[in-house]
Amino acid sequence: MKLEKITNTHQRRRYEDACATAHALDLIGERWALLVMRELMFGPKRFSDLREGLPGISANILTQRLEGLDAVGVLKRRKLPPPAGVQVYELTAWGYESEPIFQTLGRWAARSPAHDPSLPFSAASLLLSLRTMLDPERAEGIDMRVGFRLESETFLGHLADGRIEIARGALDEADMIFSGEPQVLASAIYGGQPLDALEAQGMLRIEGDRALAERFVGLFPLPSKVERPD
Repeated sequence: MKLEKITNTHQRRRYEDACATAHALDLIGERWALLVMRELMFGPKRFSDLREGLPGISANILTQRLEGLDAVGVLKRRKLPPPAGVQVYELTAWGYESEPIFQTLGRWAARSPAHDPSLPFSAASLLLSLRTMLDPERAEGIDMRVGFRLESETFLGHLADGRIEIARGALDEADMIFSGEPQVLASAIYGGQPLDALEAQGMLRIEGDRALAERFVGLFPLPSKVERPD
């Protein structure tokens, strides 16, 4: 009965506005909904994996958001074939089309003086930020494959033609590999922390072409902060 009441309340909160932006908020405007979608940008995840990437969410709220996003066609549930045989959640093709929303919001919000980069940062957050903040001019003429060992997952990125594609996968073809916590790698890319220092502290490990690694972390300048109003 409680879930039924929550669903009915959600329906009553519709904006009743023909503007497509208002309808977008009807679809994905609930708290945590966008972050659930963010965690699925690099492929399907189990319920427990989603909770790991969203440490502030309760199991009850996550269940509600997954049901809501499923109901409006943003994500779907499926069962992996044997031997795994577990249920996972993944974005639909239409759900994946939302990535530019995250990129635009990310660039815009990164200019806020109130943004706190010391808060928890998931692997999906970091990798999506790389696709958002890459400077095509700095990356011009570079063709490299970058491996990431982040938390319990591995990802392979291909940087070429001023853009970077990243997907889960093996790292055999990587020119260099970064291993560590997402927040540590972010401190090198966005915070200017020297790679040598992070390695010396045992917080980051780099394998492969060292020169490419040094070049890679300099390709993602943050936008300038806005001035606080007087």
